Amino acid sequence: MTQGLAYALGLTGRLYEIEQQWQPAATLTLESLTVASAYTYPTIAYQFLWQLGRIRKAQGQSQAAIAAYTQAVDIVTALRQDLVTISAEAKFNFRKNIEPVYRELVDLLLPPGVEVSQAILKTARAQIEALKIAELNNFFRDACLEIPPQQIDQIDPNAAVIYSIAFPERLVTILALSGQLFKYEVPIAQNQIDQVYRDFFRHLNPIESRNSTDSASLSAILGASQKLYRWLIEPLETQLDQSQVKTLVFVMDGFLRNLPLASLHDGKQFLIEKYDVALNPGLQLAKFDTRIPQETRLLIGGLSEARQDFSPLPAVEAEITEISIRSAAEVLFNQTFTKEKLEERFNQLPFPIVHLATHGQFSSNLDQTFILTWDDKIQIKDLERLLAKRKQQNLTPVQLLVLSACQTATGDDRAALGLAGLAVRSGAISTLATLWSVDDQSTAELMVEFYQQLFSPANLSKAHALRQAQLQLLQSDQYRHPYYWAGFVMVGHWL
Repeated sequence: MTQGLAYALGLTGRLYEIEQQWQPAATLTLESLTVASAYTYPTIAYQFLWQLGRIRKAQGQSQAAIAAYTQAVDIVTALRQDLVTISAEAKFNFRKNIEPVYRELVDLLLPPGVEVSQAILKTARAQIEALKIAELNNFFRDACLEIPPQQIDQIDPNAAVIYSIAFPERLVTILALSGQLFKYEVPIAQNQIDQVYRDFFRHLNPIESRNSTDSASLSAILGASQKLYRWLIEPLETQLDQSQVKTLVFVMDGFLRNLPLASLHDGKQFLIEKYDVALNPGLQLAKFDTRIPQETRLLIGGLSEARQDFSPLPAVEAEITEISIRSAAEVLFNQTFTKEKLEERFNQLPFPIVHLATHGQFSSNLDQTFILTWDDKIQIKDLERLLAKRKQQNLTPVQLLVLSACQTATGDDRAALGLAGLAVRSGAISTLATLWSVDDQSTAELMVEFYQQLFSPANLSKAHALRQAQLQLLQSDQYRHPYYWAGFVMVGHWL
């Protein structure tokens, strides 16, 4: 009876909200919340607190709106496991019913054209990170994601962290630099950004762009890339130029997660020509030494032959051979690269680097995120199982997981969520992967150069070693087109 009454009051308030009759909408919504307390009926309370927040915003009561939204988010956080269960079993629409609560709260915290305090910026950043955790928990269909205590901008004094979130009529960016937070905004419609983003990828299509001398394709890519640069990076340029920043770590939102940030262009040069670039799922990181020692043993798995309706990767054999020359390696190739043998070797020796040169796919759908072996597919749940066994045996975590031939699912504008999910649940400190199925031969060349740089006496960071390998392709006549090098991304720890 109580639950039904709360719903009836709240839904009637919703009807008044739709009619923009704000006072009766607010009165009925408050009555609903009085009947269904957050303690007794939290799944009802969060929905009508969200509704109350929208109403207060429409009434111009920003602080009251923020208070209502904050209570709604607090309930959602406490209910993570219940909401994930609802999502899995009753097709609860996470994107429709959960994500907007976080985004609309951040929108309220960062009003257009208004300078806000460091405290407010920290609160907004915390909500963006909370959204990233909620997205991953929903992707995993559980709520067991643990968060280490170290803020990611405290890991490396030479790194800047860039949080970008697209609202319907503006793009907002928070820059974390030298212990300070800075807010930037560009008045640009989200659908306009989305259109330029799609134009960019249309000209990056491997079928259309394999010829690196195709000046029309490159010109079209640069046009879109420069627009994206103006919106995402140009507002930050002065602050970045005045610092000693060497690495840009991006925490992107929505479809921007799929963006090959290394290929953003300022009219003179690509972003990768100036900075090391890394992606982070929005999680805080543990602080410890992540540099790869020169004497490192690798576990390598690869497929060069066509398997399970996937095309052959003939350059993989040369890739594996060249990498093996540079470091001691245990190799599983073609027929020996099976799920069973990989699991066996994975749990026998403490390999700091696991390199898998094989097809794979990242998707916003957990069941469609996988890595191909000779006889099967390795899915995220399989990686979790491997990780659990390593923990039981007290083996050191994998410092670097390399996936050199994977791609994001076609037409999935949230596919990079699968990459983030795989990176998190694999237990690897860092993950090097590709956003699209890159040319076989150029991939082999990039990977060989990456390890050459990584194992050099200079003790380079992983992100810098990747950058040097990308620059080698960019500076060649054969592979200067962004298609060949821009899809490689370092996820997680960049050091």
